Amino acid sequence: MAPTKSDPATEGLVTLFTSIGLTQAKAVETAKSPKAAPILKTLIEEYDIAAKKLDDKQAGLIAAFSVSLSKSEGLTSPEKEYVVTRIVDGKLRSIDQINAAIKFLEPHPTPIDDPEFDKSCGVGFSITPEELRKNISEYISKNSVSGWGSLGPTINALKGTPELRWANPLEVKNAVETVFLETFGAKEAAKPKGKKDPKPSSTKEEGSAQPAEDSAQAKKTVFEEGFLGQLHKPGGNPQIHPHLRDAHLAATGGNVWTRFPPEPNGFLHVGHSKAIFVNFGYAAHNNGKCYLRYDDTNPEKEEGRYFDSIFETIRWLGFEPWKVTYSSDYFDQLYDLAVELIKRDKAYVCHCTQEEIKVDRGEKKGQPRPCIHRDRPIAESLAEFQGMRDGKYKPKEANLRMKQDLNDPNPQMWDLTAYRVLEAPHHRTKDKWRIYPTYDFTHCLVDSFENISHSLCTVEFIASRQSYDWLCDSLDVYKPRQSEYGRLSLEGTITSKRKLLALVEGGYVNGWDDPRLYTLIALRRRGVPPGAIISFVSSLGVSTAPSNIETARFEQSIRQYLESTVPRLLMVLRPLKVTIENLPEDYVLMVEKPLHPKVPALGTTTIPFTRTIYIDADDFRLEDSKDYFRLAPGKTVGLFQAPYPITCTSYKTDPATGAVTELICKAENEGQPKKPKAFIQWVAEHAPSGSPVIVDETRVFYRLFKSDRPPSDFKDDIAPNSLEVIKGAMVEVGFWPLLKRSLADALEEAKVRTEKAIKAAAEGDSNDADTPQTSAEQLVGNECVRFQGLRVAYFALDKDARVASATEEASTQPGRRQGDFLVLNRIVSLKEDAGKAA
Repeated sequence: MAPTKSDPATEGLVTLFTSIGLTQAKAVETAKSPKAAPILKTLIEEYDIAAKKLDDKQAGLIAAFSVSLSKSEGLTSPEKEYVVTRIVDGKLRSIDQINAAIKFLEPHPTPIDDPEFDKSCGVGFSITPEELRKNISEYISKNSVSGWGSLGPTINALKGTPELRWANPLEVKNAVETVFLETFGAKEAAKPKGKKDPKPSSTKEEGSAQPAEDSAQAKKTVFEEGFLGQLHKPGGNPQIHPHLRDAHLAATGGNVWTRFPPEPNGFLHVGHSKAIFVNFGYAAHNNGKCYLRYDDTNPEKEEGRYFDSIFETIRWLGFEPWKVTYSSDYFDQLYDLAVELIKRDKAYVCHCTQEEIKVDRGEKKGQPRPCIHRDRPIAESLAEFQGMRDGKYKPKEANLRMKQDLNDPNPQMWDLTAYRVLEAPHHRTKDKWRIYPTYDFTHCLVDSFENISHSLCTVEFIASRQSYDWLCDSLDVYKPRQSEYGRLSLEGTITSKRKLLALVEGGYVNGWDDPRLYTLIALRRRGVPPGAIISFVSSLGVSTAPSNIETARFEQSIRQYLESTVPRLLMVLRPLKVTIENLPEDYVLMVEKPLHPKVPALGTTTIPFTRTIYIDADDFRLEDSKDYFRLAPGKTVGLFQAPYPITCTSYKTDPATGAVTELICKAENEGQPKKPKAFIQWVAEHAPSGSPVIVDETRVFYRLFKSDRPPSDFKDDIAPNSLEVIKGAMVEVGFWPLLKRSLADALEEAKVRTEKAIKAAAEGDSNDADTPQTSAEQLVGNECVRFQGLRVAYFALDKDARVASATEEASTQPGRRQGDFLVLNRIVSLKEDAGKAA
């Protein structure tokens, strides 16, 4: 909350600090520092930082630099300017790097050796997954690491090595865990001594829930420590009258009650997954309750499809609302309280133009002034407000404004609008209302009506906390406690509803669920498991600092989740025919293979091995070399899980293009052939078993934008060829039983969840004609069918796919049917992409 009183010098510093991009709260905090504030002021003025249009993260780094400088007197002005320039250019991107920069520059005055500086400060540092794994494996070997009990010390030790000093900590952790899994096998979940099993915060999804130990650790870290661990206990939020606290505790039973309050004017994006996790997860962890409340106060921008999508997305992520409510449920109560606010001389009807209101609120000069209608008689405002409701005024001709404190330095106390006139019918109240409450008036009061114990929101609402408290106290109603945490965003994408709409309507993407987007419906369609998203969010922790995460880090988290939860199938993206000449025409050997070598619970499948097989065209080349181990003329290679290696004896080409069209090989099925240095994937041709499975389209998605931070004119930053469609890929016949089983298991689990949800909703009395209906089908789609194409990537079935054999009406024998159309989406690659090759 901003201070109610401040001296002019501090106000001036806050204004200066916010001019470079600092949030109001951070600016106030820095201005109070007697050492850092004058240093930051000097930096801004000497290097004209305000003109550089920094984002909030860069501005925060400049502020952090001033704090570090207050503890060090060793830098000259040119060296300070050098660091500022490196921050502005995006070279220094963390506080750790800034501290390293100061440490480097103190003994190295200008002129500065750029390459040496970059190396010391981690500028431009990169490491491939292969190099990372190599470092980890060498460390484990040299230090005789013996098992999972050494996981924590190993991670900490590796982070301190020169090779990994600047590596992404999460990537190091994930890679260490992967190497441990490969080296020591699966880690058994163990219940902490003396503790009961934690209550789950979300429901298991599609048979691939988080391991129990990981889940328990995530809850301990996220909900019991840090920001969430420091939240007040129910009833600990101060009230203007003691009886308000008593009534609140009587209603809630002293439990945690939260709410997730989305505006139904667009589809949820990846950033919302954190808000959903925080609100639903915190309530569940504390045996409390969480509302889904639609903030439907702007009928001009709300659509029914958004209501339905929000509800389905929350359920898909694994959460069930205790009650589904709408701000419009309380329109009558809100109107009555608006009247009461006028009667208490704390609101008035204003007829100023929008431009005049902006001037009065100081948006032109930075200092507010009283509206000419501010002191109109109470009776007059009551009559005018009634006139607004009765249709006397058109939009923007009259507004109800709160009479707050124009002397307060917080702009959220400068007579915010409480009601405005809109001429749009509401999806629920139809034409009953011509006036609608604003967010600033509605949010805190509905939190109060619903007895919310913890009103959790993101840090951009810090300044709003003061007006939130003011309105509740002005009306003598129960006052929830608003607490703010840092929001989640991903680099390399956009989540602005306006910009997303421009992409969709401009035809740059194929709808709101285009897998190149980061809306949650797009991530679902792409095949990202909901459990992977929740696992990722929980791994970030919850604090007041914003989380601006690289997409590579997000995708690595998805890989880690998928690695041990989905089966592996043989697959070739670009088939090249191979005839094994020393096998009979009718040769067939049925090979039983595990669906995952380290997860026996996923089962096995049986595939044919025949005279005619297909390999990936990328696994063959005409010119051999010492460092090439796959197939070439005269060379031997192994086939994954096949009985024999094969040797290429000759090949055929297309006369017109010269392209290789078929390989002639022999099976090394006599004697003891030398173990090949490489194994490649393959799929056999065998019509009786339906092999191979032909994929009509395999869709491979790349980054939609060239930049990590797309500019305001984002359309010019759209990357060419962000979608690659491959036709005719082949998958082993194990795909068919996997498809049917995946959908059947997901539907069965969804039915169990839905029955529980419907029962709970009935007990909560939250269903009405306008509430989206709870159904098992909301949780089940083609994306439930996921697998790893061995040595290729992770894939999921797209919603465009038509597969008759997956239905109950089809034959019990899975296989391709008339009219089937198979479409696969690449979820993520097996390792980080450097980007699509030119």
